[in-house]
Amino acid sequence: MSWLQDLAWPWLLLALPLPWLVRWLLPPVAVGAALRVPWSSRFDMQDGSADGRPAGRGTLRLWLAAAAWACLCVAAARPQAMGDAVQPPQVGRDLMLAVDLSGSMAEEDMLLGNRVVDRLTAAKAVIADFLDRRGGDRVGLLVFGRRAYAVAPLTLDRDSVREQLMTSVVGLAGRETAIGDAIGLAVKRLRGQPEGQRVLILLTDGVNTAGLLEPLKAAELARDARVRVHTIAFGGSGMQSPFGFRLPGPVEEIDEDTLRAIADMTGGRMFRARDTEELAGIYAEIDRLEPVERPAEAVRPRIERYHVPLAWALGLALLAWVPLPRRRRPGGETPA
Repeated sequence: MSWLQDLAWPWLLLALPLPWLVRWLLPPVAVGAALRVPWSSRFDMQDGSADGRPAGRGTLRLWLAAAAWACLCVAAARPQAMGDAVQPPQVGRDLMLAVDLSGSMAEEDMLLGNRVVDRLTAAKAVIADFLDRRGGDRVGLLVFGRRAYAVAPLTLDRDSVREQLMTSVVGLAGRETAIGDAIGLAVKRLRGQPEGQRVLILLTDGVNTAGLLEPLKAAELARDARVRVHTIAFGGSGMQSPFGFRLPGPVEEIDEDTLRAIADMTGGRMFRARDTEELAGIYAEIDRLEPVERPAEAVRPRIERYHVPLAWALGLALLAWVPLPRRRRPGGETPA
């Protein structure tokens, strides 16, 4: 009886014997002949009821009608089939990545593998790996220098975000650092997103030197909009040699106090990365702080199949009413 599980309303199959019950329970209708003719027996032979029982074409019509009724009852019971497994859409966070493109990001004080690279190149490599792990998130990218620009809107298409990141160059947005404007632009883009999922990760290697919005004022706007801001102060403490030795260099000026205040005001965290390895560890830590919601359990939808028995019911009903060809008697006479 496991096939009953494939029916949405299996109790409707109880209607199968209904026509026979009606015929059995109700008294027969006495119908008198309106006109008696001498050859009336031929009419009885035509519908096969001369002896009081259906026979010949009458029997065939009866079976066709019974089969049509059975198919109609099965269709009413709504047979269903299990479809292919469907994975529900992933639910993640809305992440805006803000990357500093000021002139100081061209400083070559980072190691990537065995190569000495500038800060922006090292940041691109780490952020690209970070994007690979954020399946299910909607990610956007903005860059800032003298001004802030959104180069990728919030999207599930992480490949396009990665492409925009890789084509960004130092000085594209100006050589100054507008941290406040970057936060303000991110808040504007995140404000319309679901509350609790709004996150900004801001990476910079300097202090606010440009822009119309002060960083702490921008942090207040982010706090009011429920945008959590994680800040990353990125930059080495000297020149990096190809052999991994750090050479004396100019003292870096990073406004760690302001970055920490921004993070504290908005419920985020402030991080300090002095090399590529530390930066990778920070983004791994952010992965832990902002976990991606795992996809829900796969489901198999039920597909309605009632149209198949319904089509059979209609076809059989039509056949039951179609006039059947009469058999010719020997000698070519057709029964009347």
